[in-house]
Amino acid sequence: MSNRSSLNEFLLLAFADTRELQLLYFSLFLGIYLAALLGNGLIITVVACDHHLHTPMYFFLLNLSVLDLANISTTVSKSMANSLWDTRAISYSGCAAQVFLAFFFFGGEYYLLTVMAYDRFVAICRPLHYGTVMGSRACVKMAAAAWGSGLLNGLVHTPNTFSILLCEGNAVDQFFCEVPKILKLSCSDSYLREVGVTVVTACLVSGCFIFIVLSYVQIFTAVLRIPSEQGRHKAFSMCLPHLAVVSLFVSTAGFAYLKPPSLSSPALDLVVAVLYAVVPPTVNPLIYSMRNKELKDALRKVIQWTF
Repeated sequence: MSNRSSLNEFLLLAFADTRELQLLYFSLFLGIYLAALLGNGLIITVVACDHHLHTPMYFFLLNLSVLDLANISTTVSKSMANSLWDTRAISYSGCAAQVFLAFFFFGGEYYLLTVMAYDRFVAICRPLHYGTVMGSRACVKMAAAAWGSGLLNGLVHTPNTFSILLCEGNAVDQFFCEVPKILKLSCSDSYLREVGVTVVTACLVSGCFIFIVLSYVQIFTAVLRIPSEQGRHKAFSMCLPHLAVVSLFVSTAGFAYLKPPSLSSPALDLVVAVLYAVVPPTVNPLIYSMRNKELKDALRKVIQWTF
């Protein structure tokens, strides 16, 4: 990383100029972070403790909650600390670590959502083969593949991003080290290699997205053929939360990284970053538990046992 010798730190986006507003933003982000910590922590605890939830669907949901906690901790924690201590600085190595972890966890989450779509496809469209296809070993391998893909994502993007020559200052116009904002600091044409890697990643992401869409086309076709209304309701209850999470994650992250430069503005970029980096980890537990009777019953048992 050749920039290290000439650049020791970056400056993150300051939410406000006055101390009072900085503390207000700190309080707001702290509340959101604690909500994400509580929601995902409860799901992890409930799934781990209740043996009735030791099924492929809840195993993947537990992994998703871990990734959600890791995601929001990566993007929000440094910004909160900066607001509290009235600074904008993040070290060069800290910024590189943030980029690596963001690509690692966001990539892992997206690949895990693809695996979860496959799990629902097999459960609804191939129910007689579900126990064979989604055995415990297969589930562990799929989850490991999702985590491994995220790790590879981070290992590929981080060296490419920080080998770029930066000559446009060190102010990153975002509350965390977001790659598009770092690329804006690069010298002319020195960022083309990272753009190439991003295009390859976008192709892989598009492939996963097409797989998810095709899976749900077959899922909804099969669900509409179920004769009983109760059966259709149960199938939809299992699929709609996952579809909502995928839609929120893909639409916001896709817009952040693929929007044309003409649409870019500091306020819009900030809103979009919050929508894909902060909102999904916070609302995912609510989305998954809202219509899930098994999860609600298990949560009630854990609360009763605790108190």
